[in-house]
Amino acid sequence: MMWPGLQGEWFRHVNRFAASTPALHPAMRLYARYGVVVFAAILLLGWWSARHESDPRPMAAALWSPAGMLIAVGLNQPLVNHFREARPYTVYPHALVLVARSQDFSFPSDHAVMAGAVAAGALLVNRRLGYIAVAAALLMAFVRVYVGVHFPLDVVVGLLLGAAITLALYVALRPLLLRLVHGLTRTPLRPLLTTSRARGS
Repeated sequence: MMWPGLQGEWFRHVNRFAASTPALHPAMRLYARYGVVVFAAILLLGWWSARHESDPRPMAAALWSPAGMLIAVGLNQPLVNHFREARPYTVYPHALVLVARSQDFSFPSDHAVMAGAVAAGALLVNRRLGYIAVAAALLMAFVRVYVGVHFPLDVVVGLLLGAAITLALYVALRPLLLRLVHGLTRTPLRPLLTTSRARGS
């Protein structure tokens, strides 16, 4: 376990809180298992919002967001296999665990990387949607610790890593993405990219 003293203390605090709040268990289990659906909906809403903008930049960000998320999760896998951090329930066999126990490693959290990447992408598309995505990402990070499958540092690093990869690659690829949007608006795919008559004319 990385940073055993600090990590262990934080995890035990959250785990004790989980044990003392059984009324929250069904909702926390549900979000831990199926919260990815919320992030898929955020990506879809980002695309829908960008269609109504005359500025091509939101659509470029909306097209990039799912790709950035997949790249971030993919890049996380070598890190997970490098650090090989045990799950909390392996380190603390008597910890409360509210979901199925995974056999893979713990650091950084794939769920947190995904959530951080989607939140960063949503902020690029639409500031209001981005704030909602950030709140959903923070909740996902907390829930993954609450249900007993991650240490706090796993999710904090995961959020930051996912956001950093998405933002850095977007900045690097933005000129190409904008050319892609401009090009696609001159094809039969135009209705998927804009409701504006001006763009691409």
